[in-house]
Amino acid sequence: MGVWERVGRRSVTLTVTLALALLAPGALLAQVGHPPGKSPYRDIRKGHTFTPFAAFFAGDGGRFGVAPHDGWVYGFRYDIRTGSTVQMGLLLGYGQLERLILDSLVAEGQVTGTADQSTTFVEADLQLNLTGGKTWNRLAPFIGAGIGLAWAEDTPADRGVFELGTRFYFAPHAGLRLFLTDRFHLRGDARVMFWKLNYPNSSEWDTSGWYQAGLGFGFSL
Repeated sequence: MGVWERVGRRSVTLTVTLALALLAPGALLAQVGHPPGKSPYRDIRKGHTFTPFAAFFAGDGGRFGVAPHDGWVYGFRYDIRTGSTVQMGLLLGYGQLERLILDSLVAEGQVTGTADQSTTFVEADLQLNLTGGKTWNRLAPFIGAGIGLAWAEDTPADRGVFELGTRFYFAPHAGLRLFLTDRFHLRGDARVMFWKLNYPNSSEWDTSGWYQAGLGFGFSL
């Protein structure tokens, strides 16, 4: 098993473990009662949320290492609270990701260097708030999944061996919001991105980790 494959599997394991751990507060909500003045539960403001974020993209480059590797992605997300549990959101991000340059995609191909791969991400996702419409001690864990589109600018050093082009991807995730005030919260999530890489004579499904943090602001229109 290659080192990058182990990284991909660790990313999947991390996300699943985090999702299971975050289920506990949701169970407490249904089982424990508290006097209103001393309850650890507080209502989450309904409406809209705008969240600038920074994310670390942990790619493995695929079988040949020519797809995007590690790099930072910056952007924002916009969410609408549609109910006590369900939330829908849109994400827009842009990053400079590093990738390898090979002279050919065959066993004897040689690495000729590295290059920045400018990549844009657009995603729509569905989020389930595990504590419903409330926070627990200011915490609100969630799980979700997104479907998105990633497209990359041309890399002149590529020589036509590989082009990322435009890729659809699927990204399950789990995370946590910490409410600082009624309107402001910190948001972090770990996600695994699945996308299909196409080579001149073959293709493969690849996984990449994505670790994101941002500051959200809630408002009403």
